[in-house]
Formats: sequence, C-alpha cells, structure tokens
Amino acid sequence: MLYKNYLKQDEFSSYDDFCENYKVTYPDSFNFGYDVVAEYAKTNPDKTALVWVNEDDTEQHTFNFGELDKMVNKCANFLRSEGINKGDKVMLLLKRRHEYWLLLPALHKIGAVAIPANHLLTKKDLIYRANAVNIKCIIAWHQGRIINEISMALPESPSVKTLIMVGSEEEGWINYDKNVINQSDIYERPIGTDQDTKTDDIMLMYFTSGTTGLPKVVVHNFAYPLGHIVTAVYWQQVINNGLHLTVADTGWAKAAWGKIYGQWLGGTANFVYDYERFNGVMLLKLLEKYKITTFCAPPTILRYLIHEDLDKYDLSSLKHCSTAGEPLNPEVYNSFFKSTGLEIREGFGQTETTVCVANFPWITPRLGSIGKPTPDYNVQIINENDEECDIGEEGILSFNTSRTIPTGLFVEYYGDEQITKKAWHNGFYRTGDMVWKDEDGYVWFVGRDDDLIKTSGYRVGPFEVESALIEHAAVIECAITGVPDEQRGQIIKATIVLHKNYSPCDNLIKELQEHVKKTTAPYKYPRIIEFVEELPKTVSGKIKRADIRRNSN
Repeated sequence: MLYKNYLKQDEFSSYDDFCENYKVTYPDSFNFGYDVVAEYAKTNPDKTALVWVNEDDTEQHTFNFGELDKMVNKCANFLRSEGINKGDKVMLLLKRRHEYWLLLPALHKIGAVAIPANHLLTKKDLIYRANAVNIKCIIAWHQGRIINEISMALPESPSVKTLIMVGSEEEGWINYDKNVINQSDIYERPIGTDQDTKTDDIMLMYFTSGTTGLPKVVVHNFAYPLGHIVTAVYWQQVINNGLHLTVADTGWAKAAWGKIYGQWLGGTANFVYDYERFNGVMLLKLLEKYKITTFCAPPTILRYLIHEDLDKYDLSSLKHCSTAGEPLNPEVYNSFFKSTGLEIREGFGQTETTVCVANFPWITPRLGSIGKPTPDYNVQIINENDEECDIGEEGILSFNTSRTIPTGLFVEYYGDEQITKKAWHNGFYRTGDMVWKDEDGYVWFVGRDDDLIKTSGYRVGPFEVESALIEHAAVIECAITGVPDEQRGQIIKATIVLHKNYSPCDNLIKELQEHVKKTTAPYKYPRIIEFVEELPKTVSGKIKRADIRRNSN
C-alpha cells in the first residue's frame, strides 16, 4: 500500500480527524510510472495488478506487477524508438483494452503527455483535438470505426506524425504487437537529463465532455495520481490485495478516478470488463465469479442492475460500493441496499478535480446528499459576488485556493488563459455546479448553473424532479429540462426512457405527472413529457441536456 508513503497520517478516527490531519506530501520529482508501478515490481513483484476479461468472459489476461512493469518498459522503449520524447502529446484510443494499463505508465516514464480519448470520436472531433494541442502520435485499438475516422482526419491534422495500431496491422500504421515484443524489458529513469520529469510537469490532458460548447482541455501534472489517494482509499474504500471494478471507458476521466492511480496506490488490483454493449446480467455474473471486493459505477448502470433479480447472485465478496458522474436517486440506493446490505457511497468531482465531496466512511449517508468536503479541498459555496452563502442557500460549489491548491486540481485549460480565468479567479475555482449545505455540513446537489429551470418565479433543479420520476416503475432514466413559456418563463419537460414492460400513452403521462406531484412540490411536475428510445449523451456518458433544450425550442 504505497499511498502510506505520501501521507503524514493514514488512519483516522473520525471525519473531523480526517479533515484536520489528512495531508498529501510528495517530492518534486514524483512519477507514477517509476514510484508506483516500478516500485511494486521491485518490492512486491507477485502482487496482482490487473485482471482483464473480454465481453463474454472467454478470454482473460492477468498481470502481476513484476510482469506488468516489464511490459511497461517494453512499451517505453518501443515508443522512444518511434521518436516519442518528453512533452510529446500522445492520444490513446484503447477502449477498455488491457494495453491501456501498459502504455499509460510507459508514457509517464517517458514524460510524454497522455491524452486518453473515446473511440466514438468522429473525424471532426479528432481534427479539433489534434490541432488544439498539437498531437504527435495516435495509438488506437484496431476494431470499430475509429481507424477510418482517424484516416479521414489526418489531412487536416498536420501535427500527427506517428500512427500505432494495437491488435492488427494496416498500411500506414505501425503494428504495436510485433514491435513491442522484441524490445528490452529494462528502462532506466533518465535522472539528471532533460528527459527526466518533475512533479509540476504536464502528465495528462483530458478534453471535457463538451455538453454546452467546444470541449475544454484540462491539464494535470504529475502530482495528479496522488490526489486520487482520497478517491480510492477513503471514498471507494479499496482493499489491499482486493479486486476493484470501476465501470468506465478509458477515454474519460472516470477511468483515472477508478481504474489505475488511486487503486494501485491503495494496494488493490484493477478488474476490467471489456464490453461493447452493456449487459447487466453479465456484469452481475462477473461480480460473483471473480469475487469483486469494491465496486464503483455511475447511477445509470446501477439503475439497470436493480431491475435484475440481484438475489440470484452471490455478491457477498463486495465490501463497498460507490457512485459518481450524476446524482444518485434514492430509489436506486434503497433497492441496492435491500438486496446487498451495502450503502452506495456517492462522491462528486469533475475532470478538473479528484473527488472533492463524498460520503466518507465516518459519516452516515443522507439520501440525496453528495456528502461532505474532502479535506484537501477548501470547499465554499459562494454567490455571484464571491460571498459565502448561508446554510440552506443555493450557490456555486467552489474551492478557496488563496492559501493552498488541492493535490490533483487541474493546472489550467490548455491554451486558453481567458476561459481559465473565468473559472478560476480571485482565489476561487468555481465548478459551475449549484449546491447548498445543511446545518450538519452535508452538501446537496441542485444542478449545473445553466441547467436550472426558472418557472413562475421558482428555481427548480433537474435532479429533484428526475429523482421523483425514477421512483416510478415505468422509468429507466430521464432528463429534466426547461422549455420557454410566455406566461411562466419556462415550463418543465421530462424526456423519458421507459422500462421494457411499459408503452407510451396519455394515461401513463397523467400517471407520471400525478406521481411527481405527490412525491415533490406540485409546481415541479413536468407539464410536457416525451418518450424516447435513448437519451442524447456525451462520449463520457453524461446526458446532453443542451441538445434536448435545443430540440424543444
């Protein structure tokens, strides 16, 4: 459990003790590739690092740290032989392939800047990303449409010089598999040279989901993995020598939260289920078969799971369950608890952060609350004048960075000083999320500032209406948006995906409207209800409410 090397105190008796004494310390040359991956290979080479299975569980790859670090070194030597050096930008389009866990630490060792991305990107997306940061190399898994999209994007992406294909070979691409196997499994850190890294060097970039505009480029330095100690150890509560599963594609930041950094620092192995199309029954079978000990999934996944017969599966190996990505509905929490006896511990953060508010082990979760602040983040809820809000008053979730900057908080939005200053000025970083705090310090999510609905003088957050609808058996998932109205300013619209046992009809619309009136304040009921096969989502799985609003106008 290497995380102990970077904390002044690692055991806490209470949330107050946690807040007072949790402190991350690190040298000015921390590098996850050397100080975690290679360190485990040196001190505990037989420790399991990764268990990977394919979609139907017919193929498996298991790596201990000794094996994994040798492959990481082979990857590093291969990439260097192809001209990849410190500071070069390398995009990874690897879905959930196990090669991701070899190539990412290899890039860290080299000092290249890793840019994980989603395989559903289009030609237009790829051109924008390549030119925004001058990507030099693209590494992609061969299956699917992404290879064709990359080929179409190349003529308008002049910075891209190297293409590496994993799993197959094609003209114009360098074959990963044939080239890596013959490389040396020794890669020495270039200490004292200009190729060595410092903690404040750029390590990782993520393009945000882009729900309301062009994606921003979030920059993280080499301290970022240490910020996820609190994510994995104190929120997800990973277990040393356990097996942790976070459901996430490697192309978005949730993978950094739950599939590599904090988990390996916390001593647990990562379990990877590599699927094309989500199958709730298969996921439950894998949880049972591989005896997963800790589990993190977005509420969307959990909603599908509770519609299966959970009692058919032996989930006794599970010790902790957590969720993030969107607010957790009480119905999901209650159903999961009834079947498993486990409290789902909700957490909150962004691509720009690590977990900054969560239900930590010393506090009792309150349904609907995202928890209490992480010690390293000086959380304040402020209004438009940067004044701290009163108890119960809605405001912008912000971090006071005037004295210290939390470990893991992003450095900047790459190449855009103006947009960086818009979010981070006067000593505050503003998340753009509206919340309020109760008298006991619990934080309650309301919604994105631009998602709030103003109807007949009332301010309505989409989450509370969505939570009411989700409690109805007919609703699998939904999105609440505002529609312009001459009399009320806006009226509330619900866009709903129905359970397979229900069909759209006028009677169901009336039933759902009455259900909301009884479950929450009557003025919050949706006056418009639309049924759809699926909700529009970003490549990271977030609902694109802006698209729904545009289509409603």
